[in-house]
Amino acid sequence: MSPVRFAIVGAGLIGRTHAEIIDALDGAEVAAVVSPGSERGLALAQRFDVPHLTELDDALARDDVDAVVAATPSGLHAAVAVPALRAGKHVVIEKPIEITPDAVEAIVTAAAESDRAATVICQSRFEPPYAQVHQHVLDGKFGRITAGTADISWWRSQEYYDSGNWRGTWALDGGGALMNQGIHTIDMLVWLLGQPVEAFAWTGTLAHERIEVEDTAVATVRFASGALGAIHGTTAAFPGLSTRVQVLRDQGSAVLENGSIRFLRTSDSDEEIRGSGEGPIKSGSDPAKMSGAHRYQYLDFLDAIAAGRPPAITVGDGARTFDLIYAIYESARTGRPVAIAPRAA
Repeated sequence: MSPVRFAIVGAGLIGRTHAEIIDALDGAEVAAVVSPGSERGLALAQRFDVPHLTELDDALARDDVDAVVAATPSGLHAAVAVPALRAGKHVVIEKPIEITPDAVEAIVTAAAESDRAATVICQSRFEPPYAQVHQHVLDGKFGRITAGTADISWWRSQEYYDSGNWRGTWALDGGGALMNQGIHTIDMLVWLLGQPVEAFAWTGTLAHERIEVEDTAVATVRFASGALGAIHGTTAAFPGLSTRVQVLRDQGSAVLENGSIRFLRTSDSDEEIRGSGEGPIKSGSDPAKMSGAHRYQYLDFLDAIAAGRPPAITVGDGARTFDLIYAIYESARTGRPVAIAPRAA
């Protein structure tokens, strides 16, 4: 089969990461870079010897572009994904899917009305430790779910937020410690515990200046199964500590820390896994060095295109995780619990 040809929209760090992953894959190639008036965009296009375009419409009109990667600031994802789907292009959306309910619904609707493949980057689902625990959940080895927790204790310097005028803004970042940094860990909680139905939360900006969004948040969550959850996310934990997910059930439990299994036990086995929890500390990591699981998601995406099936991670999956984070923000704003409507994958 001919390779799937991707236009990269956005030439920042994450855009470069996507381009490098695509270039290294059999069955995929970078076909164009879209970045209005950007020296970084021109440099990225020259690096892969492809056209540098300043308008999305120019990429969508090209016959040598099969798919589009939305690697823009978060609040511009719908502006890329919706016209791309309507133009008959496959779409990869960097996390989060978007930052407002209306924009999310626009993407979900466009994907439902298209016969093209569309996915949201949730690459942690492809990391072997998380996939192993998820399979145990599917197989019922943990029994009835009772609770789960997600803890993201990271650090972002003031210089990080000052490095881009979109960082830390509601209009383009859509949130801070949760929507931008903690979303992959929260996605793991949703993947392992199921549909969230209600959230109550507090948020604060406690260690940074000149940002609109939260650098610290705590929330309680109720899931459709009856399980209860707790979320803590911060970018104010100097110098950056761990990421931890716990899945607690009446016949087994699992603890994952920094991408590794720290504890796993099921009632149908005498085997108990106890690890050190040592793994890649992602609190200050470079996204360009975290491309392994991205690669697996891209391989699934290419296979979905070839087979005419939905990707393993759909826009519905991305929307469900967004719904929880948005409910947390609404609860913190109103001081009340916020209901979350069930959503199909």
